[in-house]
Amino acid sequence: MSVTTKDVTYIAELAKLKFSDDEMLTMTSELNNILHYVEKLNEVDTEGVLPLSTIHDAVNVLREDVEHQPLSSTAVLLNAPDRQDRFFKVPKVIG
Repeated sequence: MSVTTKDVTYIAELAKLKFSDDEMLTMTSELNNILHYVEKLNEVDTEGVLPLSTIHDAVNVLREDVEHQPLSSTAVLLNAPDRQDRFFKVPKVIG
């Protein structure tokens, strides 16, 4: 498969991009290089190779979802750098 400047023009229009003539030639060449590389990957014998979703055997270790008594507002606010009444006080971020 080969990419032509017509293909790149079409893709550029879909992406709302504008290329100069030099950029168009560069993009055409680069896309053809990418496709050439993918064609090489298609030549690899993958018979008997199982598909992977990850490269390692890590497994999520999740704890049981056990209901606990929530912290009180007072206990939570003890960790607040600044507070006002029952609320965290934060710097103003909107003018």
